[in-house]
Amino acid sequence: MRELVSYSTSATTTTGVLVAAGGAALGGWWEDVNASPAWQDGAFFSLSAAYALVSAVALIQLVRIQRRVPEFGWTTQKVFHLMNFVVNGVRAVVFGFHIWVFLLPTRVYKLVLLDLPGLLFFSAYTLLVLFWAEIYHQARSLPTDKLRIIYVAVNAIVYIIQVCIWVYLGINDNQLVELVSKIFIVAVSAVALLGFAVYGGRLFVLLRRFPIESKGRKKKLYEVGTVTTICCTCFLIRCIVVAVSAFDADVSLEVLDHPILDFFYYLLTEILPSALVLFILRKLPPKRVSPQYHPIN
Repeated sequence: MRELVSYSTSATTTTGVLVAAGGAALGGWWEDVNASPAWQDGAFFSLSAAYALVSAVALIQLVRIQRRVPEFGWTTQKVFHLMNFVVNGVRAVVFGFHIWVFLLPTRVYKLVLLDLPGLLFFSAYTLLVLFWAEIYHQARSLPTDKLRIIYVAVNAIVYIIQVCIWVYLGINDNQLVELVSKIFIVAVSAVALLGFAVYGGRLFVLLRRFPIESKGRKKKLYEVGTVTTICCTCFLIRCIVVAVSAFDADVSLEVLDHPILDFFYYLLTEILPSALVLFILRKLPPKRVSPQYHPIN
């Protein structure tokens, strides 16, 4: 019995040592990766290239739409693709010059360069929520005249508050205000998440009630359901990660030495969602447009 107990204790001790050694090795590898200029350059240059590719796709799609229906002005569809081009283009430039951005002596400048594209991303995709809200309200014979006013008002409030935070941080670099800034980003992402859940869900249910033989019903169901799922997921991830980073410096996204974390965060919250949504909404409007034509197809 003593031999068995002795063997068991010895085995447990050995296992504990191996686990501790493995954890230490993994922790050491993670620290080495974070501190490695090669890993940092690889992660951020990869992000830059990916953003540039998505930006180019959005621009090509915008040009194709303009050539297809040149008689129309800046429709919702065109503005959506333009904003995708701008958001991804700015991200590509920022991460292409990541060393200078992350090492800026004035912290507020770095926060502006990293957070402003995120706000533009919010504006671009809430524009999609606006479009769905207009379709839903028209289908239910509800008034639509205030929807665009609400969209503009919400975005104006968001930018005004964020600019005020940046101005204050430029005057007084306060950790508490920086925490408030991150919590504000979480709140903004939650608003977008709620918008997609409400109007994406409502429109999906509305489409399911259409007769099965309705033309384009299946395609629209797939389009609305998929885009809603993608956007809800990306804004949920943004909410969680930014909320955690607000209270844990080890999950900070505004530092050069978290390349892997930054890579997967931006990949999952902006690059993949943008690429997938642009692919799903790739269909061009018809050449001959009826008076009832809506700008996003």
